[in-house]
Amino acid sequence: MQATSSPNDSQTYSAWSPLRHKIFRALWLATIASNIGTWMQDVGAAWLMTSLSASPLMVALVQSSTTLPIVLLALPAGALADIVDRRRYLLITQLWMLLAAAGLGFCTLTGQTTGWLLLAFTFMLGCGSAMNLPAWAAIVPELVPKAELQAAITLNGLGINIARAIGPALAGLLIAAFGPASVFLLNAVSFFGVLAVLVAWKRDYRTSSLPAERLFSAIRSGLRYARHSQMLQAALIRGAAFFLFASALWALLPIFVRQHLLAGPSVYGALWACVGLGAVSSAFLLPHLRRHLDSDNSIRLASLGYAAILAVLASLNNLYLLGVLMFIIGASWLIVISSLQVAVQASLPEWVRARGISVFMMAFMGSMAGGSILWGYLADIGGLPCALVLAAAGMLLSILATWRQRISGYENCDFTPSLHWPAPITEQVPQHDQGPVLITLEYPVALDKRQDFLRLSLPLQKMRRRNGAYFWELFQDTAQADHFIECFMVESWLEHLRQHERVSKADQAVQDKINRCLIGAAISKVSHYIAVKHS
Repeated sequence: MQATSSPNDSQTYSAWSPLRHKIFRALWLATIASNIGTWMQDVGAAWLMTSLSASPLMVALVQSSTTLPIVLLALPAGALADIVDRRRYLLITQLWMLLAAAGLGFCTLTGQTTGWLLLAFTFMLGCGSAMNLPAWAAIVPELVPKAELQAAITLNGLGINIARAIGPALAGLLIAAFGPASVFLLNAVSFFGVLAVLVAWKRDYRTSSLPAERLFSAIRSGLRYARHSQMLQAALIRGAAFFLFASALWALLPIFVRQHLLAGPSVYGALWACVGLGAVSSAFLLPHLRRHLDSDNSIRLASLGYAAILAVLASLNNLYLLGVLMFIIGASWLIVISSLQVAVQASLPEWVRARGISVFMMAFMGSMAGGSILWGYLADIGGLPCALVLAAAGMLLSILATWRQRISGYENCDFTPSLHWPAPITEQVPQHDQGPVLITLEYPVALDKRQDFLRLSLPLQKMRRRNGAYFWELFQDTAQADHFIECFMVESWLEHLRQHERVSKADQAVQDKINRCLIGAAISKVSHYIAVKHS
């Protein structure tokens, strides 16, 4: 069950206060260790591919094989994470990744790894990550109070980048001393800490008296929610635009180090360590930055810095200056990803949280995977400098293209279930699978409030559709100008009962505004109709 807090609690919270919660702290520390292994794995896989193939495209495919599974599996992963026990689900995904990392380490140690086998194992690890990530992100609001959610997300980003600062540098040293197999095997070992914490976690969460959603129905309802959530859509668009062009650096850095700098794995690892240090440093600056800039302007500023560095990167040979620029890249990256993740979490109620997060991750990783292939191909045919300059130009254009997509200003939306809908009045209880169901609400609108009522009908429509309606319409009586009827349809009686559980305090606030436009401040009649099946 999600922790609760009063509005004034946030005044006593610091950037480190989420660590006061035992399970969050244990998972945070175990995840840092696991992420160190993951970054070592990424460096080892990318560097091993440069030894197996000189093609920039093959090297870029290592990045794509890690991120492409999230595009393919994010939606079912998010749906599963919303309809099964997330703790047990996470145990399975962590065990899968442990076995895949161990398999790659064994094959590399025995000299059996080829370029395509390496891609196959990284794809398997990517599948585990794809199934793991939505559930992992969705449990954060269960571990800390709402007032600490932003700090918890920033701390998770900080943990990732502490690992990024340590993992690549350590991987570079280990690869140079013992070969890539050593980092693959250590990555397998790194999963044991997370598994131990998950086994010990006694998870408590709110259960429903209704049957769990089926997988495909859950996927459809998740997509429907994303389609009609303005907050989530803005984060998706902003994220996809940034990551498409930011992926150029991630995909081409191994080739840049080997062919442009003529350096080895220790330099490659050191550059990634600079990225991690930059992200860690920015985590301490974020609270101060947010006091002066909202999330939208923070992302624009970070994107501008990222684009400028991409434009000058290919012409640099000075390692010290390059390290400084990679430090700035890391800071820019954390500012963007932290701001977007906070916006996504703020836009999602509990019942659809993992699915909404999975849609964001699909956009994120889809842009990364597609961008990696694109920039690898452009580097193949036009050279490394050309690809980096084009990525920089594209990022500058993306800032302008997404200017109207705002993610700030929604932090105070309360998606806690309000349970304010009265139970439907029925002569006999319908079967759960009966449907479709038509719901009508009659509104006696005050004449001087008609324009306000019509203006509020748009958020009302989005609210109904987010919560499960596949049809919605508002009708005005031709004989009585003050009489309106709202109609919406859901797939079944069970789906309508789920709407009663899903309606939130934010939805109730919309309904309260509409009621203030009505004669007597109340809906005059609510009716439910179930489709008749002819034999």
